Order: sequence, then C-alpha cells, then structure tokens
Amino acid sequence: MIITALLTGRGNNTFKNKNVKKIYGKPILYYPCSEAKKVKSIKNFLVSSEDKKILSAASKYGYEKILRPKNLSKPNSQHYDVLIHALKKINNKPDILVVLLANAPIIKKKWIEDCINILKKKKEITSVVPVLQDNDHHPLRAKKVNKGYLKSFFKNNNSSSNRQALEKSFYLCHNFWVIRTEEIIKNEGEKPWSFMGKKTKAYIIKNSIDIHSKEDLAISKILMKIE
Repeated sequence: MIITALLTGRGNNTFKNKNVKKIYGKPILYYPCSEAKKVKSIKNFLVSSEDKKILSAASKYGYEKILRPKNLSKPNSQHYDVLIHALKKINNKPDILVVLLANAPIIKKKWIEDCINILKKKKEITSVVPVLQDNDHHPLRAKKVNKGYLKSFFKNNNSSSNRQALEKSFYLCHNFWVIRTEEIIKNEGEKPWSFMGKKTKAYIIKNSIDIHSKEDLAISKILMKIE
C-alpha cells in the first residue's frame, strides 16, 4: 500500500506569507511537515503551491515540489482541484493521500498514524479526519441578518438556548486529512468536502487552529503549549 503526504498551501492570502511565518523559531509549515515525516508508513512527501517561499521552505524538509498553476491559487480555488492537479503529477499513484494544511501547526504524529490505521482496518471507510466538538457555535444557535434583524437559518427552530441541551456538534479541522485516493477522484461524498467520500470517520481531538490572522498566530502559540 502506497501512502503519500501532500502539503498544500498558497501564497495569495490576505495574511501575507502566513504559511512561513515563524512560531517558536520555525515556519508554520514546519510542524505538519515534520510530524508527517515521523510516520514510517508514509514513503513519499510532496508540496503543492504557486508560491516560491512555500515550495522552498517545504523542500528543505524533504518535500518534492509541485508547482501549482495560479488559477488554482485564488481565494476561491477549491481543494478538490488542487488535489486532482497534484495526483496527475505523481508517478506512483498512492492508495492513501495524507493531505497536510500548511497553515495549521497543531498536529501530531500519533494522530496521523491513528487515522491511517483506522482507514487500513476498514475498507468501507473512505477517509478519516480530525474534528473538534463545539456546542458554543452550534448550527442551531447560528443566526443570519435579514434586513437588520436576526433570523434562524432553520424553519421552526425550537432548540434550547442552553448549549448542553443540544446534540453534540463537531467541526472539521483543517490540519490534516487522510483519504483514499480513489475517493478523491470519485468526488461523490457530502459537500463541501465531497472528495472525502461517503463514509468519513471522525477522529476527535481537543485543539486545532488554522492561521488566517495575527490573532490566530498568537492563539496558536498558547494552544501549542497546552498540547
């Protein structure tokens, strides 16, 4: 079984050069790069980006460069298209693709290994991804603004204002995803991450952050100490 790690990151961001900004003396992308490198079952390591700084930094950690076209590096570019582009550039097609997000420093070797092992054991599982429980931001508590007034997204919403009374709510992390390659190509799963397939297994973790601002950068330093 071929398992490949693919680091994805683009330079065209509102928070300039966020993927190579330093936390504790290392660029952010160092953390996903280094943790994946510790996983013995991963044999191939690649990085997809249009940005020379990202490609250069990742290559120092043993990641082979895939130059991404600029039309796949826009704010509205889809991860699916990025993954398909990368897969077309890989000679030995992997059975499992470990997608690493370049702006997410909270990641552990054990988490990646656990997710790979879960996927290996059960063929019906199409992907395994980390999730966070968060009832403070439960979808039933979310509101939209309609003509200046708060309105529920749901009709006949009789949910409790007490978050503990609500069904547990989980959010997909953007630190890494472990996916069967064939499922990425099929792209038949539940939106918006349809490339993960129809049976995505949850791997619950306590902390994660993907960095989009100076505030996120400061928060990440605190969360990394906790982990």
